[in-house]
Amino acid sequence: MNRVSACLITLNEEEHLPRALASLREIVDEIVVVDSGSTDGTEEIARRGGATWFERAWTNYADQKNYAAECASNDWVLSMDADEEMSSPLQTSLVSWKKHRPEYRVYEMARKTWYLGAWIEHSGWYPDFQKRLYRRDEAEFSGIVHESLRSSGEIGRLSGDLLHYTVRSFDEHEAKVERYTTLAAQQMFAEGKRKWKGAMWCAPPWSWFQNFVLRGGFIDGYRGALIARMAARSVRLKYAKLGTLIKAAGDAGAAP
Repeated sequence: MNRVSACLITLNEEEHLPRALASLREIVDEIVVVDSGSTDGTEEIARRGGATWFERAWTNYADQKNYAAECASNDWVLSMDADEEMSSPLQTSLVSWKKHRPEYRVYEMARKTWYLGAWIEHSGWYPDFQKRLYRRDEAEFSGIVHESLRSSGEIGRLSGDLLHYTVRSFDEHEAKVERYTTLAAQQMFAEGKRKWKGAMWCAPPWSWFQNFVLRGGFIDGYRGALIARMAARSVRLKYAKLGTLIKAAGDAGAAP
């Protein structure tokens, strides 16, 4: 039997955390929560849900998730966000996987997102395959924004969806775009990227066309239109903020 530790990072997640913990109970062998300073009822909910509680000052998503994996008692880690939930088919798939010798060191699963009152089936949001089940000695998270699990070798796949309860209002979506584009610009700047003007004007229309037309966003109705619009806005803001950082640094290499 493969033993699995579910690892979550939190900050004021009292609304989402109960659902995530309930979907893990009886499925995994341990639940680890690493918190970065919650002031609501997150700690009480985590402890009541059987989780082992750790605290760590915030650095970035990848660091927090890697620290959570270090705190786990088992080598196999299931990384989950507090606003996610394992669907019944995914639970069944994981329970079955635990009974057999693993063929791979990393496994992915499809993620389905609940957005403004409905599940999104297209728009480039589904199936949004996420590498979440892994041996902690074979992979680790990296990236300041939109962190991803880096590994080598073939990737296995579990059936069933990881359910993601994302933004509840359009205002929340806008706020998230502002936050993530700031982080994305900082990451690009740190990586030495200095070309931004052309991308700021050319990339957004292409992003909109990809998500609304090529990826079937139009099938998702007005939600698909909003997703395509905000994706294009994200691209524009990301490069505009990169340009601001370059100008502030007086970088002579700020090429168009």
